[in-house]
Amino acid sequence: MTDRWIAPDRLFDGHSIQSGVAVRIKDGQIAEIGPVPENASKISGLLTPGYVDLQVNGGGGVFLNETPTRGGIAAIAEAHRRFGTVALLPTVITDNADVLENVANAAIAAQGLPGVVGLHIEGPHISKERRGTHEASFVRPFDDRTMAVVTHLRDINIPVMITLAPEVTSLKTISKLAGTGAVVSIGHTNATADQVNEAIEAGATCATHLFNAMSPMTSREPGAVGAVINSNVYSGIICDGHHVADSMVGLAVRARPQADRMILVSDSMSTVGGPDHFDLYGHRVVLKNGRLINKEGSLAGAHVTQAEGVQRLIHKVGLSEETALRMAISTPAACIGLPEVGQLANRRTDDVLLLGADHAVEATLTEALEAQKIENAAQ
Repeated sequence: MTDRWIAPDRLFDGHSIQSGVAVRIKDGQIAEIGPVPENASKISGLLTPGYVDLQVNGGGGVFLNETPTRGGIAAIAEAHRRFGTVALLPTVITDNADVLENVANAAIAAQGLPGVVGLHIEGPHISKERRGTHEASFVRPFDDRTMAVVTHLRDINIPVMITLAPEVTSLKTISKLAGTGAVVSIGHTNATADQVNEAIEAGATCATHLFNAMSPMTSREPGAVGAVINSNVYSGIICDGHHVADSMVGLAVRARPQADRMILVSDSMSTVGGPDHFDLYGHRVVLKNGRLINKEGSLAGAHVTQAEGVQRLIHKVGLSEETALRMAISTPAACIGLPEVGQLANRRTDDVLLLGADHAVEATLTEALEAQKIENAAQ
């Protein structure tokens, strides 16, 4: 049937959870949301748009820096789609300028691939003191090559997020980047609160993985962490039980002065849907007890999916279903200027999920309808 009504137990429309409503599916797309008609087919679970992830370094055994190709990006997107992430920003971390340019060309070639919606450039214009697992020898001042990459991507309307440290990047540069339409994100920074606030005034609209690789908040110095929490900019945060304590995730969400400014990110590496190890800057990173450990014994990205992050936000952090889902769907979509990606209306059934009672991903809507069709035929 190319035109039919489906009535789930509940649905998340991109903003709130509703009961007693149905979706009309026409030609593989949600064409309408409305009251349940008599001829609607019932389906179990919570219907929701698929997840959006703005920080994905790898997946399916592919690490973007090491495989800066269209095929590499396709493999990463495909790996995460299996776990419910239907839109993502492939993320290139600090490296030499040639790698950045190769990734940018790959991102251009990858436009139109399912799930690929832009590019996140994380570094290399960051603080050496707060570089985390990023290689110190590649950390450098902002240069014309990076500006040329960002400008070209924006000229052809590809969404870009660029993570930088405001204490090593001029306010003029931040304003120029923001003027292209790129999302300037504050991260890997040892900045003072004043420096962060100046960057926000200059055009920064986001922060990268709050708490991690940032000057901390203390009683007398808010640091980057305190400045971001007190601001109205968007902010990513990793919720895997390793990068940030669950209680601190909850505190940050509750403390923001404006609602819907926190974004769940995975910061995932190639081990999601792939082997339990990968090479980073020529050194082996190994998955141990859910943590990715580099040669220095430090965390090197994360081994977590958006689906797992949503479950943790609800069942461990204690956030409401709606808050957690907005953090993983509509808020990141709004941050990068693609609000339609965070809504249920007009979405392909391949990009819509059914969640179970524990909020685990049970199937895409396409898969659920096919299973229902087979079941009905068997009867």
